[in-house]
Amino acid sequence: MSRKLFWKLCLIIATGVVALFYVISLFISRTEEGMSLLALEDQQTLKAWGQAAENLYKNGDQAALNQWLTELRAQESTWVAVASYEVNHIAGDELNNRFNQGYNLGRSVEWKVHLYFAQNPIMELPFADQQVSFLIQLPDRMRPGDNWRQIEITFQIILPAILLALLSFVLYRHIMKPLLQLQLATGQFSKGHFDISAKALMGKRSDEFSDLALAFDNMAQRIGEQIITQRQLIADLSHELRTPLTRLDIALESVKETDIAAESLNRIGRESKHIRRLVEDTLILAWLENEQPLLNQETVELVDLLDVLIDDAKFEFPDRKITCQLPNSAVVKNSNHRAAGQAIENVLRNALRYTPSQQVVLLTMVETKSHYQIDILDQGPGVPEQYLTAIFKPFFRVDKSRTADGSSFGLGLALAKRQLAAISGQIVASNEEINGNIVGLRMTIMIPK
Repeated sequence: MSRKLFWKLCLIIATGVVALFYVISLFISRTEEGMSLLALEDQQTLKAWGQAAENLYKNGDQAALNQWLTELRAQESTWVAVASYEVNHIAGDELNNRFNQGYNLGRSVEWKVHLYFAQNPIMELPFADQQVSFLIQLPDRMRPGDNWRQIEITFQIILPAILLALLSFVLYRHIMKPLLQLQLATGQFSKGHFDISAKALMGKRSDEFSDLALAFDNMAQRIGEQIITQRQLIADLSHELRTPLTRLDIALESVKETDIAAESLNRIGRESKHIRRLVEDTLILAWLENEQPLLNQETVELVDLLDVLIDDAKFEFPDRKITCQLPNSAVVKNSNHRAAGQAIENVLRNALRYTPSQQVVLLTMVETKSHYQIDILDQGPGVPEQYLTAIFKPFFRVDKSRTADGSSFGLGLALAKRQLAAISGQIVASNEEINGNIVGLRMTIMIPK
């Protein structure tokens, strides 16, 4: 098995999972980056405070600067100060040890603010001389990413759920589409549309489902053929039984109306045997058609089997001659003497039936590398070329020139073909011609060794 569906599903799931992580990571990074920047309005406010502090510092009014810083601290509930780059306190809140580390006193208002820090960062707005800066711990109202936790939960739970739902839909559609097509084909088949093709409904798809559709088509074709064959067989059998039953009715009436009872009773016996043979052959043929068994459990000596069949045929057709050309021995393994015997007997009886009185039926057997080939040649009128395969159908009719009594071929050849198939054998028909004239029908039987 190619396991194409397995690899398709692996590819879809792997691609979907990778895409899931990539999209979530991309959304988180882009959103986090966008939410880490201070709002333009807040940047302008911080810059305005820095400018105000610079103006007070340059005026040299230390008291006014401290007063302004005190009011701003109370207004924003935050920490504010003015300090030099040598980490010297100038005004406002005292500096702690954190300002003795690093290269900057604080962060520029254009920098991103890390959303995961517990404390608000110190923002630095340098004065024009670049030696003194206005410092302020970012007020809570300006801290970006207030709703970051809610957005983070959205990215971690809601977005993955949506993407996984989409992936599940893709998988569901990929799996359910062929199942629905197979369901449609099954429904059509159950309604008697035996020519429905599930493989055709699936188009160019090539995986385990297409293999299943092909198996369904093979099953549907076989069952459809069996149903049609059985219907035709029943119809043909009913037609064939009408003639012997009519003869039985006539014979019975003769018994009632005349005193010549012996001949009528003999006729009744013959017709009864004919009906019995028809029924038995029909049952065997139906079993072979339905089960298509392989009967290959025995070793068969074909020459001995043919000797018995030829003796029986000579007794049944004493006015015909049978000429044989057989080897001394022909042993076939893994075969079945009953199937082979009945098949050859039916073909031989058919040849004798259509061979005129005092004429010859030639039976030959030759050995090939893998088969024994049996040829049975009659001296009848032959069969038109277009019917050489059709004569193996049950109750096939050509015309009255081929059948002396106007009847069909019956079940003999159809049964022979299926019995030979049960032992892996074959049979073909061909016309024997001399100078362009048909001089008989040749049946070629191939039985594997």
